[in-house]
Amino acid sequence: HRRVVATKFTTSNNLFLSYVYYTKLYVIFNTLFDLYRGNFMFCDLHTHSTFSDGTFSPTEIVLKAKEIGLDAVALCDHNTVAGLDEFVSAGKKYGVTTVAGIEFSTEYNSKQLHIVGLFIKKENYSDITEIMAESQKLKEESNKLLVKNLAKDGYILDYDKIKNSTVDGFVNRANIAAALMQKGYVSSVKEAFQTLLMSKFGYYVPPKRPSSLYIIERLKGFGSISVLAHPFLNMNEDELREFLPKAKACGLNATEAYYSLFDNAETELAEKICDEYGLLKSGGSDFHGATKPDISLGVGKGNLAIPTEIYKNLANCYHNFRL
Repeated sequence: HRRVVATKFTTSNNLFLSYVYYTKLYVIFNTLFDLYRGNFMFCDLHTHSTFSDGTFSPTEIVLKAKEIGLDAVALCDHNTVAGLDEFVSAGKKYGVTTVAGIEFSTEYNSKQLHIVGLFIKKENYSDITEIMAESQKLKEESNKLLVKNLAKDGYILDYDKIKNSTVDGFVNRANIAAALMQKGYVSSVKEAFQTLLMSKFGYYVPPKRPSSLYIIERLKGFGSISVLAHPFLNMNEDELREFLPKAKACGLNATEAYYSLFDNAETELAEKICDEYGLLKSGGSDFHGATKPDISLGVGKGNLAIPTEIYKNLANCYHNFRL
């Protein structure tokens, strides 16, 4: 009797395992078939243009997005909305879904945090420009001091030349890093950021930035979506968990769970934390063109594939927010 029961159990168990196995094969087959038919669509919700520290114009980003088959793409230049009109117009012209965005440089507990705003409405462009006016002034002073400090140790740069090379006259450290590379003082932009442009080396004195919580509140007031960008670049897990309840209370909608520099463990942790705190997931390559040559639009370092569902969830939140 025991032998019969055991046999029945083993047979049932094998049938179950076979069912699981063939179900997985079915899912894999359909996924590959969808990819072959082009049914799987992807998005990139974090890019930069020549209006901040990227090397592609807003129109060129749209054209590249169309070329590689992105379903949606967001432009999030640093602290400026100056490129959004061109970006949105190009999207309409070339049939690409565009998301008007911005990446704010903010501060929380003496740490620099980047807050991305998505679905920025044209009617709020002037308000955002006004918010950033004082910050841009302080940043300009910080930039000039950086160039002056570098010159004391023989790293000679022409700040006016750097400023004139930008589309709108706004200089970021990435522009200064590119100038250092062009002069042969460093081999890459990455090296500049890891050496001369780090505050611990004494040349760079960070400007005072707006509060992260204040920017989140303002984005909520504009009816836009706020996203904590690349959290693990500036915070560890404990710091992130300390920040999120306060940020959510101010209106934070999402956190970037998918990012070019995240490994699998960081992505999984970011996803878990989003679920724990009831936040939507966002993601993007942080594409800058030649400024970050190892990061490509849509795929980052080749490890990125953000489903369009991520964009749709954020878009639904935005539309529900407006009702």
